[in-house]
Amino acid sequence: MTEKINVGTKAVWSGEKEVLVHGATQVPVIVSVAYNYDDMDEWYDVAVGKKQGHIYGRNTNPTVQAFEDKVKILEGAEAATSFSTGMAAISNTLYTFLKPGDRIVSIKDTYGGTNKIFTEFLPKMNIEVALCDTGDHEAIEEELEKGCTILYLETPTNPTVKITDIERMAKKGKEAGAIVVVDNTFATPINQNPLELGADLVLHSATKFLGGHADALGGVVCGAKELIEPIYHYREINGATLDPWAAYLLLRGMKTLKLRVVQQEKNALAIAQYLQQQELVEDVFYPGLATHTNHDIAKKQMKGFGGMLSFSLKGGMDAVKILLPALKYANRAANLGAVETTYGPARTTSHVECTPEERAAMGIPEGLVRISAGIEDTEDLIQDLEQAFALLKENTVTV
Repeated sequence: MTEKINVGTKAVWSGEKEVLVHGATQVPVIVSVAYNYDDMDEWYDVAVGKKQGHIYGRNTNPTVQAFEDKVKILEGAEAATSFSTGMAAISNTLYTFLKPGDRIVSIKDTYGGTNKIFTEFLPKMNIEVALCDTGDHEAIEEELEKGCTILYLETPTNPTVKITDIERMAKKGKEAGAIVVVDNTFATPINQNPLELGADLVLHSATKFLGGHADALGGVVCGAKELIEPIYHYREINGATLDPWAAYLLLRGMKTLKLRVVQQEKNALAIAQYLQQQELVEDVFYPGLATHTNHDIAKKQMKGFGGMLSFSLKGGMDAVKILLPALKYANRAANLGAVETTYGPARTTSHVECTPEERAAMGIPEGLVRISAGIEDTEDLIQDLEQAFALLKENTVTV
C-alpha cells in the first residue's frame, strides 16, 4: 500500500534525498558549470539523455533539479523544468508550442507581462489571440470551438483575484484539441492543483509564494513528461536557466510554504473583512468573501483562498497616496508572496507595462491596490490599517 504523505510534509522532505551528500541534511549549492567524465561512453549517454547526470550548467544542475523535483511532487506532476524568472516560464512555455497561424484563447485579466505577450508579441508572430472576459465561461467555450492550440488560464488572477472554473475549461479545452495551461502562482500547490482538475501544464512564478522571502527569482512549469521535454529543450537552447543559488533559496523557502500560506490567508481574510466595513473603500476583491463573484467556484476547486486580495478607494489615486505611506507594517513594492505584507497599486506593480487605457479595458481602475498578506500577527495588521484609515479620513474631511 502506498503511504499517503500530506502536502506540508512533502514541502519539507520531497525531492531532496538524491542530491544530499556527505551526510548533509540540506541540499548543497553546486555552482560547477561543467561535470567531468573519464568514461567517454558514459559522457555521451548522459549528453544525449540515455543516462541520468549533468554535463553543463545551462542544461541541468543538481541543486536546480532538487527544486524542480520538489515542485513536481507538490503539484502531482510527472515532470518539471525551471527558469530564471516566472515570465521566462510563461514565455518559454508559450513559444515552445505556438507557431505562425496558431490560435490561443485566454482571459483579459492575466498578469500584465503575460497580457503584453498576448497583445504585443504573439500578434507579431502571426498568432491569433482571443481574450475573453474573465469568468465568462460561455464566451471562452465559444472561442474554443473556433479552434485553439493553447488555452491559457490564470486563477486567481493578478491583481483582481478573479476565478475561472479550471475543471470546466480544461474539459472544453481538451475537446478543442488545446494544451491547457494554468498559472497557479496565487493559489500555490497548497491550495490548488490544476493538474488534478484536468489541466495539462501548471506553472509558477517561484519568486512569489514558493520562495516566500523576496530574495530569489525563478519560474517553473510542471506536467506530463511528453510536454515538459520540449519546453526543457526550448529553455536549454534559449538559455533562461535557473541559477543554482536561487534554486537553493527557493528550496529553503518552500520548506515553510504550508505554514506561511495558512497564516497569509488568515490575514488576507481579516484584511478583506475589515476593508468591507470602511466607508472610504469602494470595492474589495477576495475569493474567500461570500460576495466574490465566483466564490462558489473558488470553494469547489481551492482548498483555501490564498493570501492575495485587492481593493479600490473612493478618491482613487489621490486617496491611495495618503493611505499607503501611512502604513507601518507594509512594504510598498512590486512583489507578492513574501513573509512581509506588501501593498502596491496595479499601475506600478502587476500592470505597470500597460497604459491607463489598457488597464481600464481590463477593469483595473488607477486606484486599485493589490495586497499580499504576510505572516505578521493579524491584529497588528488590522491596527495598522485602522490608524492609516484614520489619517485618510482626516485628510478627506480637510479636502
